[in-house]
Amino acid sequence: MKIQYLEIVTTDVAAACALYSRMHGVAFSEAVPQLGGARTANLAGGGLLGIRGPLRATEKPLVRPYILVSDIKASVAAAAEAGAFIAMEPTEITGRGQFAIVIHGGIESALWQL
Repeated sequence: MKIQYLEIVTTDVAAACALYSRMHGVAFSEAVPQLGGARTANLAGGGLLGIRGPLRATEKPLVRPYILVSDIKASVAAAAEAGAFIAMEPTEITGRGQFAIVIHGGIESALWQL
């Protein structure tokens, strides 16, 4: 498995970016609209770390890994068969691929297909 995108949702984006910059010596981009306004930094192996604010009043701070898959529809179907709630069906992000979000046992994770 490869983490393609690691998403951190926080109420203080600037402080989180400063923390990760100091801990890991990385630089963050300006906000990327296609990623919910996340500021991003490169992960080893080609993925991204994205830090953004909540997109709705009910969204809580969290860390959500997006695992790279070759067939997102099949992976979402497998998650549903295993009892996961599909919070977001496969959705295209222009120029970046598709993502989906699944919740199982209260834990949110996601899938990413290039």
